[in-house]
Amino acid sequence: MSDRDKDAEILVLRHQVTVLERQLGGDRVRFTPSDRAFLAALLHRLPLPVLRRVRLLVRPDTVVRWRRDLARRRHVALSRPKRPGRPRTVRSIRILVLRLARENPQWGYRRLHGELLVLGVKVAASTVWKILKDAGVDPAPDRSSSTWADFLRFQADALLACDFFEAVTLSGARMYVLVVIEHSSRRIRILGATAHPTASWVIQAAKNLVMDLEDVGCRARFMIRDRDGKFPVLFDAVLKGTGIEVVLTGIQMPRMNSIMERWVQTCRHELLDRTLIWNQRHLLHALREFEEFYNSHRPHQGIANARPLHPLPTPIDDPDKLSHLDIRRHDRLGGILHEYRHAA
Repeated sequence: MSDRDKDAEILVLRHQVTVLERQLGGDRVRFTPSDRAFLAALLHRLPLPVLRRVRLLVRPDTVVRWRRDLARRRHVALSRPKRPGRPRTVRSIRILVLRLARENPQWGYRRLHGELLVLGVKVAASTVWKILKDAGVDPAPDRSSSTWADFLRFQADALLACDFFEAVTLSGARMYVLVVIEHSSRRIRILGATAHPTASWVIQAAKNLVMDLEDVGCRARFMIRDRDGKFPVLFDAVLKGTGIEVVLTGIQMPRMNSIMERWVQTCRHELLDRTLIWNQRHLLHALREFEEFYNSHRPHQGIANARPLHPLPTPIDDPDKLSHLDIRRHDRLGGILHEYRHAA
C-alpha cells in the first residue's frame, strides 16, 4: 500500500472509533484477555508520547498496564515449579531416616533429627516428620514399652522355645511329643515321645536337654513355653539351675510362641499328615529322620534360607559348572522327604 492509502485507512479507522464511542455513550468497552494481549504486543514498542496521539478506545496508560501484566504473567509461568510445594528431600536422606527409624523403633522424629545433625545432615525436624508420615511410620509414638515381637527379635540368640504336640497312631493311641527349638538358628531338638507324659518323664527330658546344650556350648537364657499342665514345677527348676529362665506365654495366646507353633505346623504338613504311624517306635524313627532333615538340609526363610547346622554354600560362578549341573536326589522315609545334592 502507498502512504496515501495507509493515511486514508487510518482516517477511516479513527472515524469508526469515534462513531463507536458516540454510540456507547458512557459505557466502557470490554476487552477479552486475548484482545488485551494482542493490543499490548502491537503497541509496546511505541513511546508513551506517541501512544497518546494514537486514537484508541482506552487510555494509553491502560495499554502500558496491559503490557506490564502480560510480562508479569509470562515471568510467573516460567518461574512456576514443575511440582507444587517444597522441593523433595534427597532420596539418600529419606532412606537414611527410614533406616534409623527401623533400627531404633524407640526413637521419635526429634531424636532422629538430632542424630542426623550429629552425622552432618542438616534438615528440618518437620522434614523428618513428613518422611516418616509419608512412609506410614508414626513420627512420635509411645515407645516406652517393647512389644513381644521386639523381645523375640532382640533376644533371639538367647531364646529357646518348647511345646508338646499330639500324634495319633493307626490303633488310635495318642502320643505326646516334646520339642525344643532355638530361635537364632532354628535348630530342632526332639526330646522324646510318650503316651503318658508323667512328671518324671518330663523332668528327665529337661535334664537331657540341659546336658545336650552344655555339650554344644549353647548359652540360652530364656525358655518360652505355654501353661500346659504337663510341665511340672521341677521342669522349670531344672532349667533355672543352669541359668535358663522360663517365660510363660499368655493364656490362649499361641502367637507368643509363634516360632514353635510354626514348626509344629511344618512337621504336620510335611511329615505326619503324609505318614501312617504304627506305634511309638515308628513315630520316634520318623521324627528323628525329620529332625536330621530339618537341621541339616531344609532351608529356612527366617534365617535367610540357610540351614540350622550348615550355612549357605558359596555360589557357583563357573559357567561350565552351571551348564553341566548333575543333581542327585536322596530320599528319606521312603520318599516322603527329598534331599537334592550335587553328584560326587
